[in-house]
Amino acid sequence: MARYSGPVCRFCRREGAKLFLKGDRCLTDKCAFERKGYAPGQHGQKRGKVSEYGSQLREKQKVKRVYGMLERQFRLTFARSANERGVTSDIFFRNLELRLDSVVYRMGFARSRNEARQVVRHNHIHVNGKRCNIPSAKMSIGDEIALAPKDAKAGMFSLASELYAKRATLPWFQVDHTKSSGKVVSNPTRDDIHMPVKERLIVELYSK
Repeated sequence: MARYSGPVCRFCRREGAKLFLKGDRCLTDKCAFERKGYAPGQHGQKRGKVSEYGSQLREKQKVKRVYGMLERQFRLTFARSANERGVTSDIFFRNLELRLDSVVYRMGFARSRNEARQVVRHNHIHVNGKRCNIPSAKMSIGDEIALAPKDAKAGMFSLASELYAKRATLPWFQVDHTKSSGKVVSNPTRDDIHMPVKERLIVELYSK
């Protein structure tokens, strides 16, 4: 499976916003965005005027990097969302949130989406009682997600649950960390996704 494996802190600096790509590190003084809140590179502190296309591109890149997806997969997800009935931007974000790796992160079984993807690929996650190692698998209402019984008490998952306690709870799922399991109870809405993104610009970019 293709994925980006380079440094990610530069993404926050490039997009001018904290994307929380490194979990608990983003909450400390070691956060690169806090230390150097300007774009990376030789001319990072000399940003010029951004064009209309540039604004659309930056919003798209911001969301793509938050969810840790490559361009082809991101574009295909948007195309499928555009073919569904309803508001395209809302459906798009719902489909992104219902990816298994994103659900694992939201439920507090991983400290970041990148770690969640690794947790899924390494067979630590069961969906409806069966092992699932596909990060892009789409979850539905009623699906139960749980840690494999042999992994429930691992140290990394304890750290993830501690970090989860510091985040705002979301209404579209229920989770019980004492049982290392959770359940999707409704579809996430755009209001549930606290992300400073102008989704209208993404729709305009892909509608050209």
